[in-house]
Amino acid sequence: MRISITPKIGLSLRLNPRLPLILISLLIITLVLIIISIAKGEIDIPPLEVIKTVLGLETNNEYTFVIKILRLPRTLTAWLVGVGLAIAGTIIQSITRNPLAAPGIIGINGGAALAAVTLIVLFPNAPIYIIPFGSFAGALLISVSIYAIAWQGGSSPIRLILVGVGFQLIASALTNLIVTFGEIDNVSLALVWLSGSVYSRTWDQVIALIPWLSAFSIITWIMSKELNILNLGDNLAKGLGVEIEWRRGILILSSVALAGASVATAGAVGFVGLISPHVARRLVGCIHQGLLPTAALIGGLLVVSADLLGRLLFAPIEIPCGIITAIIGAPYFLYLMIDKK
Repeated sequence: MRISITPKIGLSLRLNPRLPLILISLLIITLVLIIISIAKGEIDIPPLEVIKTVLGLETNNEYTFVIKILRLPRTLTAWLVGVGLAIAGTIIQSITRNPLAAPGIIGINGGAALAAVTLIVLFPNAPIYIIPFGSFAGALLISVSIYAIAWQGGSSPIRLILVGVGFQLIASALTNLIVTFGEIDNVSLALVWLSGSVYSRTWDQVIALIPWLSAFSIITWIMSKELNILNLGDNLAKGLGVEIEWRRGILILSSVALAGASVATAGAVGFVGLISPHVARRLVGCIHQGLLPTAALIGGLLVVSADLLGRLLFAPIEIPCGIITAIIGAPYFLYLMIDKK
């Protein structure tokens, strides 16, 4: 990776020459892991049968229902959730220039979780497709509040983080309050959801996630050059003639949408948005044209792996994938705090 600055053209960025090989390798690993995830479970299915059934080469075998109705949508949901959280985390870390920042730490996930739990516990008859919109609204409300309070003639990254941590604590407290006084049946559903799980997810969740992730991932990709500049600091960005506030606002909105939709679908799957960008930077550097797709693939791999481990470790008892990512992510967070001082 090489970055140079010139008076006329601003930034000259050179991607890691290994990027195509890394992306292809991650795609192959992703496909293999998805096949394994579909094949393994209470009923083990030969991987070749999985491939034939998914491709439509066999439509009437005994595994069709298990593969197409139960496991394939669940696995795709896990992958999409990981992609969304990873891109959201990459955005947050770049615009705040803080390696410890993530949607789950600065309040975005907290707002989405509060809205979703409110719908699940207090409005149990609400249609399932309302929850993603509610989570997005909750995440957006928290984000606007953070941005407004942190604004003091400009949106300082450190103020965004500090105010975000405060709102995360407030959202968590309100979520616990709702859970404490809710009806027991609804609370049970909310607690499973809060642990972070893709259990019993169907094609409805897959279809609901794809438009959100596609639209805001494309927006983020289009603004990847702006992310590169913002990551170098506000003063340098202003010196290059970049209007940082409205670009930062659009990128925060994209992060809110990606994290909100992911949290609405799978619950509070933590640390994916923290870990994935770090791993991606080690592989391809910090240029966002390569960092974003790499982090997205790593995030998808992380959640699919967590779901697979959660199903197999203590089978037939299932551990929610959010617990697995927390077991992995919490020590990594502590390592980052020590490493970054």
